[in-house]
Amino acid sequence: MQNNAYEQTTNKPDAISFSSSPTRLLHFESDYLEGAHPSILQQLVETNFEKTAGYGCDEYCERAKEKIKAACGCPDADVWFLCGGTQTNATVIDGLLRAYEGVIAVQTGHISVHEAGAIEATGHKVIALSQHDGKMRADDVQQYLAAFESDTTNAHMVQPGAVYISHPTEYGTLYTKSELAKLSSICRAHNLPLFLDGARLGYALAADSTDVTLKTITQLCDVFYIGGTKVGALFGEAVVVTKPKLLPHFFTLIKQHGALLAKGRVLGIQFDTLFTDNRYYTISRNAIETAMMLKREMQKKGYELFIDSPTNQQFFIVSNEKLQKLAARVCFSVWEKYDDTHTVIRLATSWATRTEDVAELLQLF
Repeated sequence: MQNNAYEQTTNKPDAISFSSSPTRLLHFESDYLEGAHPSILQQLVETNFEKTAGYGCDEYCERAKEKIKAACGCPDADVWFLCGGTQTNATVIDGLLRAYEGVIAVQTGHISVHEAGAIEATGHKVIALSQHDGKMRADDVQQYLAAFESDTTNAHMVQPGAVYISHPTEYGTLYTKSELAKLSSICRAHNLPLFLDGARLGYALAADSTDVTLKTITQLCDVFYIGGTKVGALFGEAVVVTKPKLLPHFFTLIKQHGALLAKGRVLGIQFDTLFTDNRYYTISRNAIETAMMLKREMQKKGYELFIDSPTNQQFFIVSNEKLQKLAARVCFSVWEKYDDTHTVIRLATSWATRTEDVAELLQLF
């Protein structure tokens, strides 16, 4: 661990501030800091000495797939379990695109900024459009596609082959059902698969006033994934392909990308547990309630929101002087410079965040 009290990490949303203070640190830098929900650990322990087939060809994976398909209202969907978010994004996008195609995303999209060029490493360009509170606008996609199609030199250009969004976005914001429907309509009119990154999907579904459900996403997206790493699992993401023929030989592609777990039942057990008794939704709700508590009380203290997020990621404008003092007690993410004397920080809650920790954090502001 570094010895400095604070390390500047501008525009690195999962960066950690370090402290040499012996005082207990409060951790709000991300939502994958805890291990796993106790119910998952219990199931892993109880099944530990069972012998099952590998690579996801076991009864737990099959049971989890059936529960996920039922929750999505799509019995014909294909469900695949992968190890992590970046692997999932890279594998799905590589599977969707031909060698000469790229993927459309917003400039602040996770694949655009925070995956170390994983998409480009597969030979595909990320075609970046402007973001609006972290979201992609259907009109921007339409305008880009119209310009591309009317360009007489487009044979020399990277062709758009898919559209990528995340829900929630990198700013914690959410798409409405209407916004998703417009994007879906344009994508289908141009025969472009719409891929939704759901690394934090549980927190989107549990948010107040959202009109987007899992079935909405299933109806409007061609591929999406249900995040486990950030929502109660030790690790793992569940890819749902609503049009199975869209990703032929996907099992082989997962293996090629190093995302196929030999002990696949570990993933199956986790998602089987998360999709039993509505657990994926109920544990996600804790992150929303603690985040709203944090937002409400921070605003009472006079702190300005950088963006109004309805989910577990909360962004505040803090003076640089305050930032230095906070770093001795709190681990947080530095988002970006606001002005010469202020910085935007992100504080993230999770399925396991305790209200006592939020209360303790508030006392430091």
